[in-house]
Amino acid sequence: MSDIEIPESHPRYLSLLTRHRIEEGVEKGITSKQGLIAEGRGEAFDYLLGEETTASADAAERAAAAQLLLAEHPVLSVNGNVAALVPGEMVELAEAVDADLEVNLFNRTEERMRAIADHLREHGAEDVKGLTADGRIPNLDHERAKVDADGIGAADVVLVPLEDGDRAEALAAMGKVEIVVDLNPMSRSAQSAAIPIVDNIIRAVPNVTDHARDLTDATEEEREKIVREFDREAALREAEDAIRSGELD
Repeated sequence: MSDIEIPESHPRYLSLLTRHRIEEGVEKGITSKQGLIAEGRGEAFDYLLGEETTASADAAERAAAAQLLLAEHPVLSVNGNVAALVPGEMVELAEAVDADLEVNLFNRTEERMRAIADHLREHGAEDVKGLTADGRIPNLDHERAKVDADGIGAADVVLVPLEDGDRAEALAAMGKVEIVVDLNPMSRSAQSAAIPIVDNIIRAVPNVTDHARDLTDATEEEREKIVREFDREAALREAEDAIRSGELD
């Protein structure tokens, strides 16, 4: 971590820790400079949510875990911010739901792709997809369209963390079930998702993993019931209401 030590007693400990992780991601060539802006935007929404997981977000995280466990070929997409913020947590989630990890970037270079794949391996990943890029998402004209044919290209369920509106819409158009982590319930990403999780990724990914472990012994019918009873419109509405009623200290 950074040379700057942040005491856990600091009221903004997690927020400051997150910022330093993004800064280090830029220094390591994992996160793009644009990722700094994206982090700041998300942090503003999280502040209004009280920097805690709401009841509706937790319900979405449980539904996401059930959906991933039901999937035949789940894939967890990783971009630069995700790699900087929750690399080990993404590896743990992939193991808990038997999913592939795939690097997918807007600001794509072979150097960044390899750096992120290596970073995930350093945190326990055995196989990381995305570098082959022998498939393509239709109707996208930028680098995010490049995917592995046996990864996101063949997935039935895809976890898309953080804001990524056009790709979220394109994946939905392909008929894939999307789980999106996005602190803005009004974004195209959240609006396109079958299961929108309006929560900070540093809380959301471990929560989904915990729910997945809790549902390991659940029957397929029990998992299907959790997914079926999840109300995406209500979750988005409740998240938006929570943000609009948020009060700054």
